[in-house]
Amino acid sequence: MKSQLFFPILDIDTICRCIPQRPPMLMVDGLLAYAEESVTSSFLIKEDNIFVQDGMLQDVGLIEHMAQSVALHTGFGYFLRQEEAPIGYIGSINNLEIHELPSVGEEVNSSVQIMQEFSGVTLVEIETKIQDKVIAKGQMKTVIAK
Repeated sequence: MKSQLFFPILDIDTICRCIPQRPPMLMVDGLLAYAEESVTSSFLIKEDNIFVQDGMLQDVGLIEHMAQSVALHTGFGYFLRQEEAPIGYIGSINNLEIHELPSVGEEVNSSVQIMQEFSGVTLVEIETKIQDKVIAKGQMKTVIAK
């Protein structure tokens, strides 16, 4: 009998089974919700993060968090099937808007909505918030490496 999963999943070992990134490049630390067409992730900004400068997570770190949130959706599906998560990469980023950079000590939550998935290519819309305030949003296309 399989053990039942409860959300949020904050266990880093479980997160690391779902995505290929490892510290210091790990930019997600929680899986808050999962469905076939969506995922919500979290990430607490820490001072020792490699993308933190002057107390703020820089835009490249925020984009990496968004991309890893997409990878978390794909990887968690594989995790549920007890298969190894694939390696993927960003194919494109479109309509990206960054309104605010998060500070050390803040937690960002990214909601990913799968728009289209075909033959290892996934098109998503992503919205990143601090509490209820949208700080970034855009579309991303990811590709699973063959």
